[in-house]
Amino acid sequence: MTVVPIATDAELLEAYDKCRQVASGYGRTYYLATKLLPPAKRPGFHALYAFARVVDDLVDVEAGSSRTWAECAAEVDRVELQLRELLDHPSAHTALDPAWRPNLIAFADTMNHYDIPREHVWAFLRAMRMDLPGTPEFRAKYDTMEQLRDYMAGSAAAIGQQLLPILGSVVPREVAAPRAAALGEAFQLTNFIRDVGEDLVRDRLYLPADELAVFGVDYDLLKYCQAHEKTDRRVQNALAHFAAINRSIYRRALPGLDMLDPQVRPSMRAAYTLYSDILEEIEKAEYRVLDRRAVVPKRRRFAVAGPELLRALAVRRSARAN
Repeated sequence: MTVVPIATDAELLEAYDKCRQVASGYGRTYYLATKLLPPAKRPGFHALYAFARVVDDLVDVEAGSSRTWAECAAEVDRVELQLRELLDHPSAHTALDPAWRPNLIAFADTMNHYDIPREHVWAFLRAMRMDLPGTPEFRAKYDTMEQLRDYMAGSAAAIGQQLLPILGSVVPREVAAPRAAALGEAFQLTNFIRDVGEDLVRDRLYLPADELAVFGVDYDLLKYCQAHEKTDRRVQNALAHFAAINRSIYRRALPGLDMLDPQVRPSMRAAYTLYSDILEEIEKAEYRVLDRRAVVPKRRRFAVAGPELLRALAVRRSARAN
């Protein structure tokens, strides 16, 4: 079946470049990892990141914003409607909302080019609605790990499944898919641990209440510690527990790196190492995440990326020679 182009070559080039700018401006670790990818694969990565960023921005209403939650939910619905229309009727690109047009054009083109299953995208949008008050799916706090996994299945795991066709694999996609999903979950749980303080400011808590309760921790204790900029042994123990869970997910994802196309392995190894390094920084800070944000130092990022870049170049030279 012939796939009708989403837009002209010039429009696509401009759209992908705007997605690259979004990725470079927001996702430091993500963007650094994409620099290790073969050049041909980078635009797809940037398009996927920029689309996720657009939707994420819609569901994060900052204090003082003139937008209401209902307006945000309506915008997410419109993004999905326009993407569906664009995928089914490429000529619809002329009627796209100008604010989202570059992202939607590049993302739809990426979906078509790599044959990314649409259900992973709709699952992602459902998870984003779980962050929107007033929607049927909304949840500000999670009672159980099962509930959190349901959320991550649509957010992190679905993103992993969207990335897999772009990355390519040396095994059938269905074999690599569970590892890709686990890697997405590992990255997202790291974010949840790192961003507990930021989420509390927004009256959100992703870490499940039943797991926290085992250590004598609840929402009120976390808010108290944050307000008084103090640590509490119970909170530290609970966060150490989640860090252990997080590391187990990283271990489950690790074999998937060798299932990927050899040309993308250096990039994904760098991402794997740098994201898991965030846990190291949290532990070094004795789990002080309520009033500060753990960041992997720039020197460490380049220390990891440098050797992987050399590996990536060697793999590319070998591929060209063969």
